[in-house]
Amino acid sequence: MQKLSKQQRIETLDSLYTAASSVKGRAAMKLFLRDLLTESERVMLGRRIMIARRLISGATHREIADEMGVGTDTVWRVDTWLKDQMPGYEEAIKGLEKETTRRNTVRARRVSMHPLAVLKRKYPLHFLLFPWPKDLS
Repeated sequence: MQKLSKQQRIETLDSLYTAASSVKGRAAMKLFLRDLLTESERVMLGRRIMIARRLISGATHREIADEMGVGTDTVWRVDTWLKDQMPGYEEAIKGLEKETTRRNTVRARRVSMHPLAVLKRKYPLHFLLFPWPKDLS
């Protein structure tokens, strides 16, 4: 790989950031990252996010390394990035926590709903033809 000038590097990174910011939605982002990165690169990035999440929650470096099967140098590197006030990780983790909470809430609501309530939610117009039992709201 040839050495890039500072201007070329700025233009290259700007292209990446602009392309990534133009992707809307989880499915589109999955396709974008799948096409852009190899599977091992995607796994490596995902592990770094998981490590950052564990560090923020208070886990020790040794616990994380043992649980995830990663080297302690990887955990230290992520910890250094977090401590250097790099907001990218923390913003991603906040978004991840928010999305995880939302998904768990939706999943719990689905599990607790009566089967007829699930059908009514999925097919609302069909229930115009049938009376709705009062005790299943």
